Amino acid sequence: MAKSLLSFSILYLFLLILFLNSGEVLRCANGQAPGQGSWCVPKPSTSDQALMDNINFACGIVNCSTIQEGGPCFNPSTLINHASVAMNIYYQQEGRHFWNCDFTESGLIVVTDPSKQFFSELKIL
Repeated sequence: MAKSLLSFSILYLFLLILFLNSGEVLRCANGQAPGQGSWCVPKPSTSDQALMDNINFACGIVNCSTIQEGGPCFNPSTLINHASVAMNIYYQQEGRHFWNCDFTESGLIVVTDPSKQFFSELKIL
């Protein structure tokens, strides 16, 4: 009985996620339905040294002027914010392949635009 209840709960959760991601109730901040866009960000557990390494790697290949002082993505001036921007610029420019967001296993691909507030985009029925 407990196994049946667990199976039902998992199925219910799956269907709920599928419904929310259908694009009818939930939209990403850029107007795309989930799954139509993807972004590369650092994993929350990434060390400061790895974040710095990721910035140096990405900015050695792509233009990271947006995270320089005075740039549109300079603020908030935090290591994780700057790494997120640099990693994502690299990921987008290099073709949005999963391997372009590896960054020595410190990158994470997300389908919700990290530059926007997720909960502000939920539509209330």
